[in-house]
Amino acid sequence: MSNALTSRAADAALDDFRLTSSVEVNGLLRQMQSSNTLITLSGPEGHSYTTLLWSVDEPRGTISFSGDSRNTGLRALLASGEVQAVAYLDSIKVQFEVDGLIQVHGGQHEIINARYPRELYRFQRRSAFRVKPFISTGPVASFQHPASPDDMVALRVLDVSLSGVALLLPDNVPAIASGTKVPNCQLRLDEETWLDVSLVIHHATPLPEIKGFRLGCEIHDLDPGDRSLQQYINQTQKRHLALAPRKD
Repeated sequence: MSNALTSRAADAALDDFRLTSSVEVNGLLRQMQSSNTLITLSGPEGHSYTTLLWSVDEPRGTISFSGDSRNTGLRALLASGEVQAVAYLDSIKVQFEVDGLIQVHGGQHEIINARYPRELYRFQRRSAFRVKPFISTGPVASFQHPASPDDMVALRVLDVSLSGVALLLPDNVPAIASGTKVPNCQLRLDEETWLDVSLVIHHATPLPEIKGFRLGCEIHDLDPGDRSLQQYINQTQKRHLALAPRKD
C-alpha cells in the first residue's frame, strides 16, 4: 500500500474519535483548564514536557500553557515544528496538535502561547481510573524530604490511581527534583486506607492559582495482595458520581 493510501486509511480510522465542533472543542479545553489537568507535550524526537493549560481564548485564536524555560525538554519542543498534546480528562484520553509554540513572560510566570486547536481527538477510557480524594478525609503522603532527611513533610494528595499519585508541594517547601526516589512513604487517603509505598517523582508542574507545584509521582512497592487502593478508587469514584449534579 502506498504512503498516501496508508495515510488516508489512518485518517479514516480516526474519524470516529475526531471532534471538530467548536462547542465541543472549547468545552474540553476549558474543562482541562478549570480542573488543572496535566497535559504532556511531546515531539517526534522523544522530547516531552508536562504542563497545565493556563488560558483558552477562542476569539483571539490562542491557548496558553504554563512553562519553565530552564527545562531542556521544553526548549527542544519550542524549536520543533511538530508538537502533540495528550491529557487524560475524566479517565478519557484527549489528544490534539499544538502549532505555533512561542514562549512569553506573563507577570511572575512564564507562559507558552500556541494557536487555538480546531480539532481534538477523544479516545477510549483508560482501564485505571484516576480520582480526586475528598479534602475532608485529609489525604496526605508523608515522607522524609529527600533534600533534608531530618525533615518530614506531609503533602496533600491531589489525585490518585493504581499506578500514580499527584501531590501538592507548597512553594515554601524545598523543591524535589524529577527522577528522585522516595523509598519510604506513608500514603493516607482516609481513615481506612493507609499504604506504605515508595514513590518516583516524574515532574513538578507550577499550579496557576495556587502557590506551589503539582508533583507527578509513580507508585512503587505496593503490596500486590493489598486491594485497599482499588477499593478506595472504586468507592471514591462512586461517591463523586453520586454527588454530581443531575442533567435533565
